[in-house]
Parts: sequence; C-alpha cells; structure tokens
Amino acid sequence: MPGVNPDILRWARDTAGFSLEEAARAIGLSDSQRSSGAEKLARLESGDTQPSRNQLQKMAERYSQPLVTFYLRDRPAAADRGEDFRRAPDAPPLDLEPRLDTLIRSVRVRHGLAKSLLEEEEATPLAFVGSRTEDDPADVVAKAIETVISFDLARFRQQRDAAGAFTYLRSCLEGCGIFVMLVGDLGSHHSRIAADIFRGYAIADPIAPFIIINDNDSKAAWSFTALHEAAHIWLGHTGVSGASDAAQVEKFCNRVAGLILFPRADVQALASLSDLNFRDQLDTISQIAGSYNVSRRLVAYQLLQSRTLDRQRYRELTDRFYADWLRSRDRDPDEPREGRGPHPYVVRRQRLGPAIVNLAQRSVVSGVLSPTKASKLLGVRPGSVHDFLSMGPA
Repeated sequence: MPGVNPDILRWARDTAGFSLEEAARAIGLSDSQRSSGAEKLARLESGDTQPSRNQLQKMAERYSQPLVTFYLRDRPAAADRGEDFRRAPDAPPLDLEPRLDTLIRSVRVRHGLAKSLLEEEEATPLAFVGSRTEDDPADVVAKAIETVISFDLARFRQQRDAAGAFTYLRSCLEGCGIFVMLVGDLGSHHSRIAADIFRGYAIADPIAPFIIINDNDSKAAWSFTALHEAAHIWLGHTGVSGASDAAQVEKFCNRVAGLILFPRADVQALASLSDLNFRDQLDTISQIAGSYNVSRRLVAYQLLQSRTLDRQRYRELTDRFYADWLRSRDRDPDEPREGRGPHPYVVRRQRLGPAIVNLAQRSVVSGVLSPTKASKLLGVRPGSVHDFLSMGPA
C-alpha cells in the first residue's frame, strides 16, 4: 500500500472542523518537553514524520473518514449532492464546504444500505415520488402531501411544543415510507454545520426516499424544513436546500410547506396586522407561532407572501428572530450538560428516527444485515450494535 498522503491528513482535519490543538487532543498526541501535541500533528501533516497505524485509526474515527482515505493520491471528490437549490439557476456555483460533502457522503452510504435492505424485502416503489411538477399549483401539491401522509393540522397544533409537533409530523412522513433523520454534524460538536450552510437535503428515491434536517437549526423550524424537503420528493428532486429562496423551486417548496402549516385562512385572520407597529407585530407573531408549533419566521413569511407585511418590515422582524434565537441557543435548557441528559443511545435514536432504527433491527434479527454494516447504517461501533438495538423498536 502507498504511503500516507499528508495533504489528506490536513484536509480530513479541516473537514471535521478541528483546530490543530483540538485534533491533537482527540487523537491522543500529548505534549512533551520537546514539543506540543499540536506541533507533533503539524509535523505529521507536513510529511516530516509518518503516523503510526494506531494514530491513523484514531484519525479515521475522529475525522469520520474511512482509513483508506489517507492513502489516496488526491483529495476525495466532492459528494454527488444532486441539485444545489441554494443558488439561482444562473448564479455561479457556491464554494464547496468540505464538511457538507462529507456529511452527504455519509448520508449516501446510509441510503444505499437502506435501499438494498428494502429491495431484499421486495418493497414496492412509492408512487408519490416524482408525481408532481412545478407546473402544478402549490396548493394542489400541498393537498397531495397532506393526503398521502395523513397529516392532521389540528393534531399537529395540539402537541405540547414544536419538538412534539415535529415528532408527530415525522411519524406521518415515515408512515408512508419516507426516512426522516436529524443530521447536523459529522459525529461530534466540533464538526457542526451551521444552518446557514444547509437546512435540508432530500433524496427522491422511489424505494427509499430520504429527508435530512439540519438539527442545528431551531426546533421550531424542523417541521417546515421537513415539509419543504417532502415537496422536493413529490417533485422528484434530489438536492440540498439552504436559507435562501433565490431558486424558483425553493420559492415553490416554501409555498407548499407554508400552505400545509399555516394555510390561507390563518393568514387572512391576521390581515389587520399591517396596521400595527413593530412591537405589536412582533408580539402577535410570537404568540401565534408558539400556539401553532411553528417558527415565527414561517408566520412572517406567509404574511409577506400575502403582502400583509412589506419586504422591509419582514427583514426587520426576521433579523430580530435570528438574534433572539442566537441568545436562546446559548442558554438552551435542552442542551446536554456534563452528568445530565438522556443516554447517548436515546439521543442517537431520536436523531436517526424510528424508520431507520426499525429497518436495521428487523434486518439484523433476520440475518440479512451484519453488525458491521448495521454500524454504518446506525453510526455506532459494530460491537455496540446489539446493545443499541436491544432497546427495542424506536
């Protein structure tokens, strides 16, 4: 086998979001009298010294890369994202984000495994994938989604909070054969990908359609993103979505998701909001969003579409929403603290979703899926697969 490519060592660390100091600690390079752990890693990355097999294995684990990656002649090609809905059709390509490419490669591996398992079970292709086009009215597509997934807006709004409402929506989507996962990093908080880089990703496969939601976004936004990506699946589009709606298809999918979660009757009931000052508009939108288990941005967006709000006021409000979210994120009571919080397996199962966990469980029990392949599907070590699945159905 050829020697290790030091350029790929640097690329893999950058992709995982580690500084030299953080990576040195993560792979066990300790300080000595002659040099620090970071200096030792810098020598490995410059090619002055060669890493040991044990160090490479730790890098592969911490950087979320296959071991063979470090022996490649060139850096791996960017992942096949599908379409990039984050830019207008005629705009130049966005700069590549290595962590996003790595995340999509990981999702693609999981998708391939899930699809092969469903094909082994002789799953029937799902007729709704690619069943609509952008020439259809947005309300027709919205109604088609609601009907197929058996979505009840009243039940959605009856949930205790936005997280509970998302859980209900996810059950509707997964009940019709769509896998819905929360994925916003490469396996550690060091590698988080901000919501302004991507919010969602859809794979419009008729056997195993996937929806990926960046859980670094606010919980109140997860349901809108899920339905936005569902609209892409109904249109037959595979690709990545962001915060921008520069692309026409993004405007269309936003309209579809908005009509499902905040239909025209709700918008019409707020027609008088245009006469209120900023503070009263902010308070009213906040109250409505909290009661309906949706984000304030969604409510404001629907009011913008109906021209109840003008573009300037919409921007003022969304700037305030974003500032409020940043403050709340810093003091989020749900953020795990040392010695507190649910078991890591509980957190991972919640992020993976019941559909993928249950597929893995029945495939392992039947002998179709080995623990090694199950570990790739679930993101746990092969030796931990049995304990992870022994918790029962998700």
